[in-house]
Amino acid sequence: MNPEDEKKESRVGPTLVGEEEIPCPACQAPMKITHHVYDMPHVGRVLLTSGRCSRCGYRVSDVMLLDGKGKRHVEFSVEKPEDLNKLVVKASSATLRIPELGLEMKPGPAAQGFITTVEGVLRRFLDVLDFLCRSGEADEDTCREKRRELEEALEGRKKFKLVIDDPLGGSAVIEW
Repeated sequence: MNPEDEKKESRVGPTLVGEEEIPCPACQAPMKITHHVYDMPHVGRVLLTSGRCSRCGYRVSDVMLLDGKGKRHVEFSVEKPEDLNKLVVKASSATLRIPELGLEMKPGPAAQGFITTVEGVLRRFLDVLDFLCRSGEADEDTCREKRRELEEALEGRKKFKLVIDDPLGGSAVIEW
């Protein structure tokens, strides 16, 4: 088989490389976790880890680039609406920041990696903002102002920079 055929064959779908059963962190019921390797076009090989508790619905997911090359610092400027469609791979080890909006996503013991778009990152921040505002952990003025800024960014009317610092090099912004 020539190298091009091997590449095409490897991109057919994810390959199961392992599975395990652990106690669910939420309810302690047995929970199956699976690990798949997938060769993503324009990205490279990634390890996808996922699981869902059949009793309480708790979910776990993570993604990590397998071809990372050590510490990685990524800066991506979002200047036009089309930039919101760029693919973001954020490993659980990474810190993601949007300085112009005062937003930061830090790794921690329960941090999860993900693959989404720049728009998807903004929507994740919006979900957290909504939670903080509903729970009373943020005052009304802050909620209104942050929501306005996020909505402007989501509509492509606010320029910003997405910054990812990953000590293991498993994160990237993919420009195709």
